[in-house]
Amino acid sequence: MSKVHVKKDDMVYVLSGKDRAKTGKVLEVYPKTNRVLVEGVNMVTRHVKPRRMGEVGGRIEEEAPIHASNVMLVDPKTGVPTKTGVRMNDQGDKVRYSKKSGEDIDVITKAKE
Repeated sequence: MSKVHVKKDDMVYVLSGKDRAKTGKVLEVYPKTNRVLVEGVNMVTRHVKPRRMGEVGGRIEEEAPIHASNVMLVDPKTGVPTKTGVRMNDQGDKVRYSKKSGEDIDVITKAKE
């Protein structure tokens, strides 16, 4: 299991694949397989059978996970894709920051009081 550089609800930019240059919100993160589920990206068609009486089968379009290395976090302040890093801030909190703008993105862990 490895750490993933994006979290749920982050906006990401897709770097490669059939949906290259699209942006979307991270719906789920799978750290064991190092994959992320991004809204509106890597849409696949699933065929479903009717399970109950009166239910209708059919084809469903849904998102499939893509590898985390194929996405880049979009800086919330500038709106530009950026690499991320981790550093300590003045209060001693561990924060994620944008390497392009140098701005803090969010707090990972709070400092012990």
